[in-house]
Amino acid sequence: MFQQPTGPNKFRSLLKASAAAGVAAVLFSAGAPLTVTEALADPVHVQAPEVPGFADVVEAVSPAVVSVVVESNVQPVAQQDGSFGFGFGGRGFDNLPDDHPLKRFFHDFGAPNEPAPPPQPRKGGPRPVAQGSGFFVSEDGYLVTNNHVVREGDAFSVRMDDGTEYDAKLIGTDPRTDLAVLKVDADREFTYVKFADDQNLRVGDWVVAVGNPFGLGGTVTSGIVSALGRDIASGPYDDYIQVDAAVNHGNSGGPTFDLSGEVVGVNTAIFSPSGGNVGIAFAIPAHLAQDVVADLIQDGVVERGWLGVRIQPVTEDIAESIGLAKPEGALVSEPTSDSPGAKAGLKQGDVITAVNGDVIEDARSLSRMIGMMEPGDEVELSVWRDGKSQTIDVKLGEFPTEDELAAADGLSGPTESSLMTQLGIEVRPADDGKGVTVTAVDPNSDAATKGLATGQKILSVNNKEVSSAEDIIKQVKDAADQGRKQALFQVETENGSMFTALPTETDAEDAG
Repeated sequence: MFQQPTGPNKFRSLLKASAAAGVAAVLFSAGAPLTVTEALADPVHVQAPEVPGFADVVEAVSPAVVSVVVESNVQPVAQQDGSFGFGFGGRGFDNLPDDHPLKRFFHDFGAPNEPAPPPQPRKGGPRPVAQGSGFFVSEDGYLVTNNHVVREGDAFSVRMDDGTEYDAKLIGTDPRTDLAVLKVDADREFTYVKFADDQNLRVGDWVVAVGNPFGLGGTVTSGIVSALGRDIASGPYDDYIQVDAAVNHGNSGGPTFDLSGEVVGVNTAIFSPSGGNVGIAFAIPAHLAQDVVADLIQDGVVERGWLGVRIQPVTEDIAESIGLAKPEGALVSEPTSDSPGAKAGLKQGDVITAVNGDVIEDARSLSRMIGMMEPGDEVELSVWRDGKSQTIDVKLGEFPTEDELAAADGLSGPTESSLMTQLGIEVRPADDGKGVTVTAVDPNSDAATKGLATGQKILSVNNKEVSSAEDIIKQVKDAADQGRKQALFQVETENGSMFTALPTETDAEDAG
């Protein structure tokens, strides 16, 4: 009779049985094609939600975007700190080995602790002074960039996304809109892009910027349209698209695309307290750039209509005082002598409320509307005068040069122009009628050293209120006539009002 094992004997019997079963399994598997695999858990996998992608757009437009290299025979003026600020912060780059790739990278672009070496001019020819971006707008080689990218150049070249380089020639520039056109002559057809109909552009739309930031060509960033119609006090035709795509030094002149691969704007400026991207960039809108570029390609210059009046905004107080229902239009502060507006009968104190029936919202919109017209165009102005509306017909003239404008204002021309150059600033009347807005500052001027910056307002000079460049010139000359070498400027900044002194002496010597 079989006896069931108990205790330790039972445990040993179970082990023997398991071993026997194992042998049987091995023998069985040797005699038949049996595969035994270890069971494992599935890896983590999440089904990603569908989001817009930019790869198709980038692949299509990248061959049309180029890096622009500008060379000049003019020797550079060194920056005060000798470096280009990224704002990276941190320490230790100066302790890296000389052959370390990070040290070479920051040496080239200027780390906070590692200033870039001084540029070495080429012997017997121009040397590189700037890099920017551009994009082809025709298959025969016309391309768009910024005026400020090419303005100091004597020779130009472009680098394609595949590394091919071509020489380029300057066709024309338009400083008032900061646009320029170059031409590449080569035995090939270039991939090109077109301007979008930006009337349908909305805040929140996706955009893609392609360009050459910091010399790193073929760089793509994305973002959204964060505002429209921005005025950054850079000129009379400010109407910028604001985007939050990462745009940096070197992106200037490059395109901002919509998701159809059409250019909605030309990247031009950034707001940057640190010198790097902070998510606020400005692009010239397509509707403005397209017309300017067409004129530059055809004629090499942009001819603009000229009304010839100084204007300022209509505030609520001014509207109330003259009986206007709401504060809109452009107030004529003074017609320029012998200008089309003066000849047609426009007077000081008139408010231009419409042009050819189109309502003028503010002074900026009048400047843009007249500037987009041609010399010789006849326009009908709706004017508010003496408490009632009337119409005045004006035949627009051709926009004069700066010296011609100075002569028309009764100034002596080059002397006053050289004085503003010596001060290192450009200004225009402030929108609120108080002071003048700084529209440009020479980075190598005393004004820049003293902290003046674009967008600030000059309220007074020598404690006398100013409302135009001519007022500044008069006060600076008065100080010079009194034997003073400095003039006192009151400047309104985002942190409040401050006083600073700028030199009154002008450099009359021509460097030849």
